[in-house]
Amino acid sequence: MTYSILGRDPETGELGVAVQSQAFNTGAAVPWARPGVGVIATQSFTDRRYGFRGLELLAAGASPQAALDELREPDTLTGFRQAAFMDATGATAQWTGGDCIPHAGNAAGENWCAQGNMLAADAWIAMGEAFTSAAGSLAQRLMAALDAAEAAGGDFRGRGGAGIVVVPAEGEPWERVVDLRVEDGDDSLVQLRRLLGLAEGYRRANHARPAAPGARRDGLPEGYVRFLAMLDAAGSGDLEEARRLHDAIVGEQPLWREGFKRMARHPEMPPLGEIIDT
Repeated sequence: MTYSILGRDPETGELGVAVQSQAFNTGAAVPWARPGVGVIATQSFTDRRYGFRGLELLAAGASPQAALDELREPDTLTGFRQAAFMDATGATAQWTGGDCIPHAGNAAGENWCAQGNMLAADAWIAMGEAFTSAAGSLAQRLMAALDAAEAAGGDFRGRGGAGIVVVPAEGEPWERVVDLRVEDGDDSLVQLRRLLGLAEGYRRANHARPAAPGARRDGLPEGYVRFLAMLDAAGSGDLEEARRLHDAIVGEQPLWREGFKRMARHPEMPPLGEIIDT
């Protein structure tokens, strides 16, 4: 009762899953991902075992098809399930049970696979076309695929939960590039796109130096922008500007004074001790 897409960025090695459904909280149930291992979507009378155990099987070296087959074999409700697996190489496997509610089906191409059921049309085809033609980050391309599915008719019951998960090419199992969801609402895709814009803005701000000018354009809170600007100034040796920003922040909220003192003890922080009264 959902549509979803799995995708891979061949340049970065990132893997991702995006989903939308009329069902509440679908972003917590359908997408599963692990860096350097794979991504999975499990939907239609969702059995989360496909996600949790499926990633374990992929991590142990099983192919997507072998992992999917192993999980389907003992499943007495396999006819009602819909699932998709993709490994770190972009290899995929999909299953749409014969008892899934039409429109139901799946499609796959290079570095993507899409699936849906209980839809107003064959939206999985539109998803693949949108993903292939879209520009931007993997998360942005997955978002474009969700928008295309909705434009094609989407879930015939309406809109509800949505989510996007993207993981890096390698890393610990808990690492995420993007991990967002909207639990419910007719405007869930609008809200998900808004959150994605903020998430990518925060990521750029936290990883780029200097961060502040770009952060302002990304619509991040002014207080956070000034905090980043203070760190940048302190790190670059512009202590006069760092002190000015420090004093402005503390002037608005005196509790920051103690906060900055404690941050100054962190070994990865710029030399804040040189601009605050310790």
